[in-house]
Amino acid sequence: MNISTLRALFAAAVLALPTIGHANLGGDEGNASTDPNFVEGRKAIDAQDWPAAVAAMMKAIAADPKNAEAYNWLGFAQRKQGQYDAAFYAYGEALKLNPNSKSVHEYIGEAYLATDQLAKAEQHLAALNRLCSPIPCEELKDLKRAIDDYKKKKK
Repeated sequence: MNISTLRALFAAAVLALPTIGHANLGGDEGNASTDPNFVEGRKAIDAQDWPAAVAAMMKAIAADPKNAEAYNWLGFAQRKQGQYDAAFYAYGEALKLNPNSKSVHEYIGEAYLATDQLAKAEQHLAALNRLCSPIPCEELKDLKRAIDDYKKKKK
């Protein structure tokens, strides 16, 4: 294969990136949803308006029951309100839809720490170790820091 053929193949691959960028390739889906309820929910989360976030994410899930990120953010808002059983359910649904979501593993790990379930939090840390190898990701660093802080407080 000559250099001009390689360049043409590379250019074609680069042009295809926007179309494959939205595919679920096993990682986090990000905040790409344009559903108005999802967008409203993210704004409520940014404003720390947990009840509004829960209501909006529930509507987003009703519109798209396969939206792993909506379940993740629903769990996040529920956790922030101390609704741990509901949060665990939402995180579980998110992980069923996207088992490789780094943010879900981080957030469910933090929820397990808040409910004194260190071993379960460490299982999600192990999952992040696998997902973030060889370069540690922010979610791994954040959950590791939360576990370290938890252990210091329990001494």
